[in-house]
Amino acid sequence: MPVAVLLDNVRSLYNVGAFFRTADAAGLRRLYLCGITGCPPHRGISKTALGAEKSVPWECAADSLQVLRTLRSAGYEIAAVETSNTSVDLFDWKPAFPVCLIFGNEIEGIRFEVANCADTHVRIPMLGVKHSLNVSTAGGVVIYELLRKYLNLVAVHRNTKNRERAEFCSPAAEIVMNARPTFK
Repeated sequence: MPVAVLLDNVRSLYNVGAFFRTADAAGLRRLYLCGITGCPPHRGISKTALGAEKSVPWECAADSLQVLRTLRSAGYEIAAVETSNTSVDLFDWKPAFPVCLIFGNEIEGIRFEVANCADTHVRIPMLGVKHSLNVSTAGGVVIYELLRKYLNLVAVHRNTKNRERAEFCSPAAEIVMNARPTFK
């Protein structure tokens, strides 16, 4: 899936490990571990990643802004997952793939200068008393909504162009698109 995730100053190694698991499951292109975010090898990451840190492409970088500039020049839409005055609802968002999602610190959120670089701010609708989720839980929600949107886009592209395989369809998306449910 043409999606990367940038973790900006995520302090919990367990959250980092959970992002590795989700990135592997959804077939993300790359994880960027920036600022104080921990990097493999580390026992805390391995405990929740369960080996996904070996299968997911990742990069450790001190400067989130430099990574975002590089991704923008490569054509990525930069999306900060954060509630702000300009945030669009996750379910209304029409992403322009490829996309880089930014997730921030568990307490402080995304740093102002990093959030300011985003093309889009995306919020997860909250219906309860609390107005936030754990960062790795939020990551799972947003990544799987993007996977749903991407697979729908691939299917529409395939149907409208009458092609056997969409040009931008990854092998993982092809498997998902051709999968047949099994019943036991």
